[in-house]
Amino acid sequence: VLYRLAATFRGVFINPALTEPFGLTLIEAAASGLPIVATEDGGPRDITRNCNNGYLVDPLDKSAIEKALLKILSDTQTWRNLSRNGIEGVNRHYSWQAHVERYLEVLGPIVARTVPIQRVPPTGRPSLYHDRALFSDLDQNLLSDPDSLANFIDVIRENRKCATFGIATGRRLDAALRVMKQYGIPQPDVLITSLGTEIYYAPRLTADYAWARHIDHLWNPKAVRRILADLPGISLQPKSEQSRFKISYYIDPAVAPGRDEIISLLHQHEQAVTVSLSFGQFLDVTPVRASKGFALRWFAEHWDIPLERILAAGGSGADEDMLRGNTLAVVVANRHEEELSQLVDVDRIYFATKPHALGILEAIDHYDFYGACEIPHTA
Repeated sequence: VLYRLAATFRGVFINPALTEPFGLTLIEAAASGLPIVATEDGGPRDITRNCNNGYLVDPLDKSAIEKALLKILSDTQTWRNLSRNGIEGVNRHYSWQAHVERYLEVLGPIVARTVPIQRVPPTGRPSLYHDRALFSDLDQNLLSDPDSLANFIDVIRENRKCATFGIATGRRLDAALRVMKQYGIPQPDVLITSLGTEIYYAPRLTADYAWARHIDHLWNPKAVRRILADLPGISLQPKSEQSRFKISYYIDPAVAPGRDEIISLLHQHEQAVTVSLSFGQFLDVTPVRASKGFALRWFAEHWDIPLERILAAGGSGADEDMLRGNTLAVVVANRHEEELSQLVDVDRIYFATKPHALGILEAIDHYDFYGACEIPHTA
């Protein structure tokens, strides 16, 4: 509205910043027909080259700024030309349609020379190929209430022939297997470990090496450790909690910078990573392509299980991206559910009234998840 109001009175939008990485406000002004005067450092150079809707100046040169403004404001025809150029330039270069066309133009040759990965399905468990799957976090959902866990295990076993059972945990593989054995949890068909950085398939816990190659893109753990080494309020967890694609820290929120500040710091150093905060005391850094949610969707795509037939169960902030998207989802009621409170209005996410495994069983009934389950036919 402000841009259009300024354009109505034949005004000019000026951005005299010392540097402007991109220049979204300049594009908004151009789309509103408002000529621009902007810093010559950064994104405005591309915008004025594409739109031809204003002038670039040295932001420290008051005389240059004055001359550029007077050049536009004192000549009606110049103002009109720049205004028209801005509207047309934004439509040509910065609209969603233009963005999609350019994206496909760049992507086309890459796709054309890509060789699809030939996946060899694991043998020994033909029943892995189901029309639906249930994935659950380990610690917050299954380990805190032995009685409800026993009921949950009974339900999983009753429906094992028609539905895939998966675990998605922040624990490493060895720790996950150890605690599952301790609690009598049956081996899952799919085991996602280390916050989604590793995927294993039954019956031999075959690692998905294609997934490892996929998430290794731009991953530089040495640089991450160096950048965060002197940050106050955080310290590395023991080696037993670290893995190839996961760097784990303890964090004291009262001393350490906030999660957004840490993300900004890593991005400033050109690190493409995901930063996860859980339980208010654990900070994990993983590759930008890795998470519980991404790993779950990788599995769904490669094993042809529709997302709307997957039920994902979580109970803390580390599960957030696993619960978002087109899956069915449930947040179990426990003391960490407030970390997921922002999801309360998201479609297809059910907030259970019961904690731990009882909350998952409640969601199974809520969605009638096993009601339409079909047992696959084997040759």
